[in-house]
Amino acid sequence: MAEFVPPDFEVPLEFRTPEFVLEPLGPVHNEQDYAAWTSSMEHIAATPGFRDGSWPREMTSDENRADLQRHADDFRQRTGFTYTVLDAASRDVIGCVYIYPVVDENYDARVLSWVRESRANLDAPLWRAVTEWLASDWPFGSVEYAPRLSS
Repeated sequence: MAEFVPPDFEVPLEFRTPEFVLEPLGPVHNEQDYAAWTSSMEHIAATPGFRDGSWPREMTSDENRADLQRHADDFRQRTGFTYTVLDAASRDVIGCVYIYPVVDENYDARVLSWVRESRANLDAPLWRAVTEWLASDWPFGSVEYAPRLSS
């Protein structure tokens, strides 16, 4: 299988906007990440890109920590890149962005993102900012990323 990103590509370790900050997701985020998505399961399931998926689903905090470790391992191995979305001021976890290979030969990557229900107003701004970031700073020619209606 071809590498997901070129060996000389420097994967961004941070992305900032006035509203939020993206940093690599890992076990250190477990408590806040778990609180964010478990309080918003129906909202996330209705988010573009998640409607036909197997997540979110009931998990324990320990299962979530293991999932976050898997995402951190993928990041380190450059096989997928998951970022936690933090409020720029409070640094509270408000969502996630997943950048992974896709089987569809029409795309170089598949991107999913969600925000917690209490921050639903940031879904379209996050989508717009990530879309622009991927186009300007990442080595992908085409990305599958479900559009937002209010974008």
